[in-house]
Amino acid sequence: MAKFRVLHLVKPCMCVLPEVSTPDRRVPFREKLLWTAVSLFVFLVSAQIPLYGIRTEKAGDPFYWMRVILASNRGTLMELGISPIITSGMVMQLLAGVKIIEVDQNLKEDRALFAGAQKLAGLVITLVEAIAYVMSGMYGDLSDLGAGNAILIIMQLFAAGMVVLLLDELLQKGYGLGSGISLFIATNICETIVWKAFSPTTINTGKGAEFEGAVIALFHMFFSRSEKFNAIKEAFYRQNAPNLTSLFATVLVFFVVIYFQGFRVDLAVKYQKIRGQMGTYPIKLFYTSNIPIMLETALVSNMYFFSQLLFKRFKSNFFVNFVGQWQEIDGTGHSQPVGGLVYYMSPPHSFLEVWMDPIHALVYVIFMLTSCAIFSKMWIDVSGSSARDVAKQLRDQQMMMPGYRDTDLPKVLNRYIPTAAAFGGACIGALTVVADFLGAIGSGTGILLAVTIIYQYFETLYKEKDRGAALF
Repeated sequence: MAKFRVLHLVKPCMCVLPEVSTPDRRVPFREKLLWTAVSLFVFLVSAQIPLYGIRTEKAGDPFYWMRVILASNRGTLMELGISPIITSGMVMQLLAGVKIIEVDQNLKEDRALFAGAQKLAGLVITLVEAIAYVMSGMYGDLSDLGAGNAILIIMQLFAAGMVVLLLDELLQKGYGLGSGISLFIATNICETIVWKAFSPTTINTGKGAEFEGAVIALFHMFFSRSEKFNAIKEAFYRQNAPNLTSLFATVLVFFVVIYFQGFRVDLAVKYQKIRGQMGTYPIKLFYTSNIPIMLETALVSNMYFFSQLLFKRFKSNFFVNFVGQWQEIDGTGHSQPVGGLVYYMSPPHSFLEVWMDPIHALVYVIFMLTSCAIFSKMWIDVSGSSARDVAKQLRDQQMMMPGYRDTDLPKVLNRYIPTAAAFGGACIGALTVVADFLGAIGSGTGILLAVTIIYQYFETLYKEKDRGAALF
């Protein structure tokens, strides 16, 4: 009798889950570029189409602080963004990590079932979040919406979530470049940075009308004010709008992350069948790339969402207050955490805030370093990139390490890979903290994600070039 496995529960659902078929030929680079552009176009258009049936958007926004990172847009089809996908990835990773779900990445059936389980979890989370949004009164009171409109909004959010999931799968299956999640995050963050640097819109700061864009504000202040030195100082340090200090901090973090991307250890390998043929296997410092920060974002965004939802309804409950306390920002309709666990999981946005509340800053630093290191360490076990998996890949390619037996490969790789994963994850967390403290535009997490994603795309382009593909 076959042993029961949790993963087998997904089998009956596999036939009804939407799926993008694997390409039966090598997709040319230009075609990949076309599919990537089409996917991005669909996403950007969906992010501008308003939801039909909503009554109001004045309610508090639980994802206000995370929207740039989650590639979501308030009141549109992309309300949920990529939150369900990365949340399902985090949940499945944790279940596989603690062995509740047993997955053998060497078996094709297990890989297919695990991917199906993650897709199913993503659809379920999309539905749950859509219902929670409507029930919380985010689109108007339920009595005003009516049952028909409420169901219609849920259906729109669920359909949009399914489209995002399929776009991501389309790119990951080899039709496009990279993954949908990475593409949408990088686009959203870069759009935010460019907008805050060059926005031509004006805002009233109490000192008269000022341009929102930091660069445009510099020129406007310099030419419109008589005291040139004070004008430049204001452009660099103004507190109520994007300033040049934040812009320079963003650029600095960008180059620092690019610099760290080059840190790696090259292990010598040789081919068994070709005598004298040597090569190297690189183990990067950022071994798991931006995965730790994406999973940390999923954790924090869901904590924000459910904490604010509970606090709105049960303000006097001790457990709810322990999880998080929220306060509305004057005139914005948004809320910010002021107490509880979520407050200590939120970043201070300047060195002044660090000075005012050093305990908050210390706990945030510990949380970021620890969570990123743990997520990175756990990811290698479920993504097929652990020492055991890499050793098998080298054997399959008829490669070995000089001076070591074939059976010693996992032991040798185990000296480097777990350390690179954990330490690299902690470094990602540390860079995020520094970017937050410097006040980088788009948040430290956003900058780290954007830079690592852009770097991945550059690497992809070079790989395509090495294969002899005509790039343009």
